[in-house]
Amino acid sequence: MYKMMTPGPTMVAENVRLARSVETGNPDIDTEFFDFYKGTCELYSELLHTKNESLILSGEGILGLEAAVASLTEAGDRVLVLDNGVFGKGFADFVSLYGGEPVLYTTDYRYEIAIDPLREYIEKDHDFKYATVVHCDTPSGMLNDISKICPLLKEYGILTVVDSVSGMMGNPVDVDKDEIDILCGGSQKAISCPIGLTLVTISDAAKKVMEDRRTRIPSFYANLTVFKNYYENKWFPYSMPISDIYGLKIALDNIKADKDILKRHAEVAAKTRKALTASGLHLYGENGYSNTVTVFKVPDGVKSEDIITHMRDDHNILIAGSFDVMEGEVIRLGHMGYNCTADNMRETLSALNDVLIKLGVKLIKALSYD
Repeated sequence: MYKMMTPGPTMVAENVRLARSVETGNPDIDTEFFDFYKGTCELYSELLHTKNESLILSGEGILGLEAAVASLTEAGDRVLVLDNGVFGKGFADFVSLYGGEPVLYTTDYRYEIAIDPLREYIEKDHDFKYATVVHCDTPSGMLNDISKICPLLKEYGILTVVDSVSGMMGNPVDVDKDEIDILCGGSQKAISCPIGLTLVTISDAAKKVMEDRRTRIPSFYANLTVFKNYYENKWFPYSMPISDIYGLKIALDNIKADKDILKRHAEVAAKTRKALTASGLHLYGENGYSNTVTVFKVPDGVKSEDIITHMRDDHNILIAGSFDVMEGEVIRLGHMGYNCTADNMRETLSALNDVLIKLGVKLIKALSYD
């Protein structure tokens, strides 16, 4: 197997892998599993510092984003889409799909969303049902400060939907303090589980909006209200992927036991950025650096696919390019969750140094983590 130093999926701890191989019962009728599911959801909420209910959905992280939009949006609803990245802009498609009117607030993709200009914009127009915010926009590694953005939106009565699939557990998230109504996460990023689960945390205010809709939610699978009273009724809307959830529980236990997880992510990210810039490479972003992924520009005279191919074939390490407006322009290094160790990044940067030299890139100094 390759060492996966991509911005998700990540490598998986052995105890998580083994938990997914445990013999299972029938999650539809096993009452003990309802307790296990609820307890796992509550542990996830605890790690996000919230009393809000969390749900585990069977599907990759995108399902959570669509379910949030589907459950809130009715025909004609104006929705503020904060767009400073590919995934940020992508929320507009979901809003349109469910009959809403997306209003894009677009800024330079190389910069985090600045608070003062956003405030000026909202002061002039705040007639929005909710707003969508991407915490870490994975294609660019751009981190937006949800601790400032979401409270600002709430000042004007705007509900907040946050995509933190690649942000949470590697960057600080405090759902209650940050006044986040719906937070979406995914299993395959810093949580360090295999692909297949999305996790959604829902405030009482968001639940009320869903319950007070004039029209039915035009979806079943992407409908967050179908889980209402699941525990009291001992009934899931569909069969839960029990093995995946067993693995998730162990992954969340690992995170809870890792008291230095945020500190380690911050240190590894800072050293990675320092190593890249000291060698003469250029980061894609001008600010807003995430602690889970670092993105740098492809040097002149080489192709992103050549860097990726040599890293894989010569050093057995997977790194990633990007897509959409950044396709072929940048390389992404993931340092999130189980991947986020000094040894992993030391090996990755050493291999990257060798590959760039092989491809004829002249570095100011050797890439070195230390």
